[in-house]
Amino acid sequence: MKKTIAVLPGDGIGKEVTQGAVSVLQAVGERFGHQFTFTFASIGGGAIDALGTPLPDETIEVCKKSDAVLLGAVGGPKWDGLPGHLRPEKGLLRIRKELNLYANLRPVSYYAATAETSPLRPEIIAGADMLVVRELTGGLYFGKPSERSTRDGEESVVDTLFYKKKEIERVIRLAFQLADTRRKKVTSVDKANVLESSRVWRETAEEIAREYPEVTLEHMLVDNAAMQLIKNPKQFDVLVTENMFGDILSDEASVLTGSLGMLPSASISEGGPYLYEPIHGSAPDIEGKNIANPIAMILSAAMMLRTSFGLEAEAEAIENAVEQVLESGLKTSDIALNGQKPIGTAEMIEEIKATILDNQAISNIMSCYS
Repeated sequence: MKKTIAVLPGDGIGKEVTQGAVSVLQAVGERFGHQFTFTFASIGGGAIDALGTPLPDETIEVCKKSDAVLLGAVGGPKWDGLPGHLRPEKGLLRIRKELNLYANLRPVSYYAATAETSPLRPEIIAGADMLVVRELTGGLYFGKPSERSTRDGEESVVDTLFYKKKEIERVIRLAFQLADTRRKKVTSVDKANVLESSRVWRETAEEIAREYPEVTLEHMLVDNAAMQLIKNPKQFDVLVTENMFGDILSDEASVLTGSLGMLPSASISEGGPYLYEPIHGSAPDIEGKNIANPIAMILSAAMMLRTSFGLEAEAEAIENAVEQVLESGLKTSDIALNGQKPIGTAEMIEEIKATILDNQAISNIMSCYS
């Protein structure tokens, strides 16, 4: 198989972890006989520095001509003082709009090898396996007007939560389709006791549920959902919600596994390439120190192989390699236990590659880091 992959490393540790994912994909290509061509392009703060915009038009064209997109991370305090339209995060929002990436999928899975780094007791988190489906191109993050102004002599601000019903329908329908292939339960999260938009969201979920009689629908207010993720995460199968709620809840859910560095995501479009990225940020404070966890980015590459290219065995090869490396006791600093010497970013990448290729790339690694 031949595929072209757009690679947007972005800022901070995005460059390190993205290069790791590319390296792992090259190992997969070597093992399974695929040819992956990588086209690099800029986004975020680096693009601002070089080209004066957080998302150059050339980057959009590179992405649209590719079969899938890998994105590292964007942003950092270096660009905090810029006007809103020039912030690195604007590049992220725009790429979602340009590629019509209407839904973000964030799987949250339990790893026995990292259970002790979770803030929850093992009996609470063990066996948790949920998929958060977040609407990605509507709501407060995209509504107009969104502005600061002076009214009646006082500084004022407004953000607008706006949805068309068809935008709500497509993401909820996707959640039901995904639940139909899993444990057949959808939890729709809203704030219907306060917000009109949430009342429409809830009504739409009820309508779509009738199309999937085998799937159970439950409604949950967002504040209760935040509590239930901590009290009983195993109750969730597919959790679907609007943009801002999904942003917050999926970050909360990610910590259940012990580290933001463990969880991948996929952003889905109605046509055109999908985008894959870790859920963590650019972490500029650890950039270049060889301590970032590359696993979330590497697992995002596995999601790409499965979801965009239909390469199930290849995706499983990456996922199994990650699990084997973790079970061997090798961990980066964010998931290492007290007293355990962690390995670096580069060493984790090489060990995962070696496991995929079924050879020993790092000699005596266990004796070095035990």
